[in-house]
Amino acid sequence: MTHRQLSKRALLVQLACAAACLPSLALAQAPAFKVGLILPMTGPFASTGRQIDAAVKLYMADNGSDVAGRKIEVILRDDGGVPDQSKRIAQELVVNDKVDVLAGFGITPSALAVGPIATQGKTPAVIMAAATTGIVATSPYLVRTSYTLSQSAGTMAEWVKRQKIGRVMTMVSDYGPGIDAEKTFKEHVERDGGKVVGEIRVPMRNPDFAPYLQKIRDEKPDALFVFIPSGPAVSLMKQFTERGLDKAGVKLIGDGGVTDDDTLNDMGDAALGVVTSFHYSASHDSALNKKFVAAFGKANNGMRPNFMAVGGYDGMHAIYTALKATKGQGKGMDLVDAMKGLSFESPRGPIQISAQTRDIVQDVYIRKVERKNGQLWNTEIDTVKAVTP
Repeated sequence: MTHRQLSKRALLVQLACAAACLPSLALAQAPAFKVGLILPMTGPFASTGRQIDAAVKLYMADNGSDVAGRKIEVILRDDGGVPDQSKRIAQELVVNDKVDVLAGFGITPSALAVGPIATQGKTPAVIMAAATTGIVATSPYLVRTSYTLSQSAGTMAEWVKRQKIGRVMTMVSDYGPGIDAEKTFKEHVERDGGKVVGEIRVPMRNPDFAPYLQKIRDEKPDALFVFIPSGPAVSLMKQFTERGLDKAGVKLIGDGGVTDDDTLNDMGDAALGVVTSFHYSASHDSALNKKFVAAFGKANNGMRPNFMAVGGYDGMHAIYTALKATKGQGKGMDLVDAMKGLSFESPRGPIQISAQTRDIVQDVYIRKVERKNGQLWNTEIDTVKAVTP
């Protein structure tokens, strides 16, 4: 072989190698797809942040971090559950970090504070936790994968009607979601011929339930509907039995947060028999959920996933799917449009992001607290299919 032929052959080999390396070079040069995750990792809502952060990490462990030629980069920021912090952090993430998507939002005021930032920055924002019904309508860039209070409270009111429970009182935390739950529950109960004989709003910080529970016992309703965040709910459950309301014939019912899977076993026997309506239970009987619960526990020292975790896990699924649908090129409204109408099987069951409202449509379950194999579980006893917000 002549020197000229050898040189030509070497050149062909180099060109072939260069062509083979092009895909990996393209992947290496493509900018990272940044998700700005805003969560309360400290403060009274820290359990929300812990659950969602763990679920986001699990989703990425299950599905990889390369999507449509883009490396997924999650930037976690702690807002402490303070709306002004949420707004400032969102602004920094959009302007300085140039994130492609915002996500998280442990409480309603935080989600509402970030809405204008999402709109101004044309940045999609996936609500993984906040549940007040009207949030998504405040910005065309908001999408929800958690749930709405109208879904849980409305379903609970319909169950009250089916059980022929006549006189009901409500007790809710005095902030947006609690007031939303109270309003929806009362409207549904009275529309169906029932009677709400009293309404109590409890302060968010350091609530002492004793005087309220005494008032409820004096009123002697057939049932008490509650919406209380999961932390204080442990104290509520114990005081409910200590005050003898269960023995007085008052049935405790509520939104599923009151028997949160994450804290349920801390409540002890006081929680047995409590009936709630919710979109997720760690005991949901599906192969996908059993796998999810086992993997979540293994990755988090045995921690049981709750409704916040499933909202975070499904939120990442929506983001990944939208990025794939836009072949890695989607930004702003293109990503939002790719999430509209998205339907898939979640650990909670079948869900859909409404193409019209960008809000979540899902099954809602009536659950009863039971003891199985030495642990407390929210056991599903009835299902209402495809409940809209």
